[in-house]
Amino acid sequence: MLRVHIDSALVAAALVVALLSVNAEASSAKFWRAYGGPDDDIGFCAQQTADGGYIATGFYGVLTDSGFGWLIKTDEQGDTVWTRKLGGAWSLQTADSGFIALGGADSSDSGPGGVCLVKTDDRGDLLWRQVYAGSDNGENMVEQTADGGYVMTGLASYYGPNGGDVHIIKTDSVGDTLWTRTYGGPGLDVGLSIQQTSDHGYIIAALTMSFGAGNQKIWVIKTDSLGDTLWTRLFGGDSTSGSGWAQQTTDGGYFVAGWTCLYAPTPQTYLIKTDSAGDTLWTRTIGGRSYFTEGRAGRQVNDGGYIIVGGCQDTITGNIDVYLAKTDANGDTLWTRTFGGPGYDDGSSVRQTADGGYIVCGQTSSFGAGGSDFYLIKTDENGNLAVAEPKSSPPRKRALSLTGEPNPFRSSTLLHLTAGPLDNSATRLRIYDAQGRLVRTLAMSQAEQIMWDGRNDAGQPLPLGTYLVRCDASGEYATARLVLQR
Repeated sequence: MLRVHIDSALVAAALVVALLSVNAEASSAKFWRAYGGPDDDIGFCAQQTADGGYIATGFYGVLTDSGFGWLIKTDEQGDTVWTRKLGGAWSLQTADSGFIALGGADSSDSGPGGVCLVKTDDRGDLLWRQVYAGSDNGENMVEQTADGGYVMTGLASYYGPNGGDVHIIKTDSVGDTLWTRTYGGPGLDVGLSIQQTSDHGYIIAALTMSFGAGNQKIWVIKTDSLGDTLWTRLFGGDSTSGSGWAQQTTDGGYFVAGWTCLYAPTPQTYLIKTDSAGDTLWTRTIGGRSYFTEGRAGRQVNDGGYIIVGGCQDTITGNIDVYLAKTDANGDTLWTRTFGGPGYDDGSSVRQTADGGYIVCGQTSSFGAGGSDFYLIKTDENGNLAVAEPKSSPPRKRALSLTGEPNPFRSSTLLHLTAGPLDNSATRLRIYDAQGRLVRTLAMSQAEQIMWDGRNDAGQPLPLGTYLVRCDASGEYATARLVLQR
């Protein structure tokens, strides 16, 4: 959907709103679905489409050499209409009712690293494909702009001398680059969300390890229409904070969602409301000492309040579930909901739907075909699912198991492998970030445990967040999810 409603963009937006209104009654169904195969699949974002169904994107077989970006189109009940080997990090429906999908460039593309932007028609058939090469670039989000083009943000030069900078690519309507910008300092800086604002500029939420006291911080950058910086703000005080999301609000200010350890030793969801100049009006936290919550994304909704999605973990049982919270316009919590089962379940994106409910996208290892799968949840306006989630469908059991202790961890964690008889070959552990990028490989030889210090293969400290570890041995595989707090 377009974020700035001007000139011809008004017509396109009005048509989409009209179509959504027509389909509002049909799309009032509440459901959950798991999509995927026997390996690990991760859903990153979902959006309601003009026909009342949904589009979701992420990675299929993310921890395997044969994995690919995956785009799924469903009807209003969540049943699959078609799938395409496109997408990865982000997707959305465009003003022409087609789709734009963002993902990583593959081995057939020239140059190291890179990001791929794919445009399809309304049936998911390819119209064009553009690759933006670079040194281990990775983009996390794409938005359509008022001129019909696209803007992306993410990470540039991940293994460069500064660890990586916030990256923006602005394109025209066929994906040709108009301009690029980078922002950052001596540490690792990553763009997480971007939105065009009413003045034709951009608001970017980023994670920074370059600026501010202590560890990682939420960094918000406001630019003009050409990407030149107007102002920046840091949030998190002396604490460790991260996983930022920023959106312009109806009053011209901005809403920022993430997490912080500012008020407790474990992460809490962190909400910030600013005025148009980025100055703080209020902050709120959601969480407690017996459990932690990590806000991944948040949006202002029709009643002026906010909806936030992420993950929460019980510090006693270690169970991790999808976490959904609704606040009023002042950021005060109205309700919270959790979704999941006995495995690892996490939420990555949330949007309000035409019937006032919410569509949540993430991943689940509690349900589905095995490993982890796309997790799509449709609720009513109060976050109710009203559908029993079958607790009897965990992924298949394996003799091989992998754990980390402590988890969450701050400086290091001991990865422990338990299995039946192993062969004589060296056992390798591969560690991936939440976007599916391989960040570290560890060789265990014949040992059953190995320490990981939270660094990448270049010896640089990694940003805080969730990481996936995979081990392949003796024809079996095991995965574990680790939370780096520092």
